[in-house]
Parts: sequence; C-alpha cells; structure tokens
Amino acid sequence: MALTDEPQVAYGDRVAAIEPGGDDHIPEAARHGTPRKLFWTWMSPNMEFATIFIGVLSVTAFGMNFWQASLGLAVGIGLGAAAHYVLSARGPLHGVPQMVLGRVAFGYRGNALPATFMSIMCGVGWFATNSVSGAFALNTLTGLPKVPALLVIVVAQTAFAFFGHNLVQAFERIAFPLLAIVFALVTVSVFAEADLGAPAPAGGVGGIGGFLLTVGTAFGYAAGWNPYAADYSRYLPSTVSRTATGLYAAAGLFISCLWLSMLGAASATIASTVTGSPTDVFTGNLPNLLADLALLAIAVGAVAANALNVYSGAMAFVTMGVKLPVHTQRALVCVVFGGVGFLVAWWPGGRWPMPPPATRPSCSLSPTGSDRGWAWC
Repeated sequence: MALTDEPQVAYGDRVAAIEPGGDDHIPEAARHGTPRKLFWTWMSPNMEFATIFIGVLSVTAFGMNFWQASLGLAVGIGLGAAAHYVLSARGPLHGVPQMVLGRVAFGYRGNALPATFMSIMCGVGWFATNSVSGAFALNTLTGLPKVPALLVIVVAQTAFAFFGHNLVQAFERIAFPLLAIVFALVTVSVFAEADLGAPAPAGGVGGIGGFLLTVGTAFGYAAGWNPYAADYSRYLPSTVSRTATGLYAAAGLFISCLWLSMLGAASATIASTVTGSPTDVFTGNLPNLLADLALLAIAVGAVAANALNVYSGAMAFVTMGVKLPVHTQRALVCVVFGGVGFLVAWWPGGRWPMPPPATRPSCSLSPTGSDRGWAWC
C-alpha cells in the first residue's frame, strides 16, 4: 500500500469522518458497499420539487395532456437513465470520479472546460435553484422568514457534502423512506383530484413541438445527473457486478424522475385558485396534515439533491487542476460552493420582497385563462 493511500484506507466506510483528498483513485483496501446502495442514492435526490416542476411544464407550457406528457417524460427520462447505467457501471472498475474519466475523451487540459461548466452549473446553479424551493417549503411549514429558512437549507446540505461520500450516501439512505412514503401519499391524493382525461391546455406549444420539448426537458433533467455517475460508484469493490451497479443506479434515477414528474403533470390538471410560492401552490389542494408532510419532504428532498450537487460540483472543480491543500481540497471547495450558492439563491429571492399578487404574472390563472392548472406566483 502506498503512503498516499493511507488517509483513504483509514476513511474506509466511516460515516462521521471527513473524506480526505479530492479526485484521487480509490485504492482497493478503501472500497466498500454493494451496488444496491446506488438505488436510494439516486432515488432520494430526485424526490424533490424540481422533478415535479418538469411535469408541470409539460402540461402548462408545452401544451400536452396528461397522457402525452407521461409518454414524453418516460422517453426522455429513459434515455437519461440508459446513459446513467453505462457511466455508473464504470465507477468500480476505474475507482475515480466521473470528471476524471472525462479526460479519456477530452484529455487532461481539454477536460477543464466540461469540468468548469459542471462545477458552475451544478455546484452553484442547481444548488441555488433547489435551495430556493427548499427554503420556500420551510418558510411555509414553520413560518421562518425566507432568508433564515434558506440559510438552514444551505448549511444542512453543505455540511453533508463537506464530510463527503459516506455521509452523503448515508443521508440519502435515511431520507429515502420518509420521501417515498410522503410522496406516495401525495400521489394518491393528487391523482384522486386530477382530471387525467382533460384536453391539452390552450396557449401551450402543443403538437409534435410540445412533445419534443417534453422529451428534451425530461432527458436534460435526468441526464443532468450523468456527470456525477461514477462519483458514487467508485468506492465499490472492483469485483462487484458492473450490470448490477448500472441497473441499481439507472433504476433509482428512472423511477424517481418519472414518478414525480408524472405527479407534477397530474397536479397541473387540478382546478385550483391557490396562490403563493410554487410550493404553496403544489400543496394548496392537499389535506392540511399531508400538505405539511409534503412541505417537509420538499425541504428534505432539496437537501438530498444539493448534497450531491455540492459534492460533485466540488469534485469537478478539483478535477480542473486547481492546487489546494491535498488532504482537504474537496471539503474546502464544498464550503466555498455552499457560500456562493447561498448568495446566488438569496440575491433574487431573499433580498427582493415579493410583489403584491395583482402585479405578478399568472398569479391565479393557468395558461388557459381558466382556474385549471398551477398558479405560479
């Protein structure tokens, strides 16, 4: 065993420990786990509000009815999950993050471009987006002001990413039962109220164009996780089945994305005049107790998604070749990304007060001009 492997071997399967290093190869002595854990690693992060929103868009913006939307979502998400299968299966064999594997195609220097793009778009952009939905949910659930609510969400998800791989996967495993049970109950309630036979709303794109937009959006959302794939399978022993590794990862991604996006599409067919934040609108037609549980699940789901976004965004940044203290480089970058992501999320959402409903576009009417659909305020 090389001396440089000692910190990683000591880290092993410890959860309450800071993962050392950055984009280093994981020695065999430090490998642990089974492919099964990848199922909840990819289920939990997608049981969040952004996944619901792509289903809403397919109906309200792209002009699909529920069944057309469901087909388009299944095709797009299926393509993204297929790519995830291939990339996740490579992790145990090579033992390095996905962005390091990108050097095979782009070269060491050329790989800096996709690594930079990923670190900014995912480590900061998606981080800020999901943080806002989590903060909205926490604000409505607890009455905590928006900025403190945002701070709670940001600190929680940054802390998981700071400690690293083992704590991130442990959190996804713990969050999975809560998220699955709550969203199963929400699904029953929403589908009981939804008008699944409603025609496609007027005002959307509609036709083949709307369908292709649905497919493309769903694919982009699911495939957006592809650059993370090997990050969470690289600690598996090199002897595990590549087929099982790919299948568990792809199944978690496909089931969670399709489930919640179809839930969003169904919710867009419910007649409603509820106004407020997007999370308020989604939970506004649920029974009070279930609405509170859904808000809690949205907040937890945001943390589950962003723990991966910050962790892998920091990993991509390290892959760019930036020189930092070798044993703490990934952890330090996670803290920086958490701070920057908070500022990006706070600037438009927390710093500016929300205008009165009458001045906000589409505050209580859907694109059809009726009371059907979501009231985005």
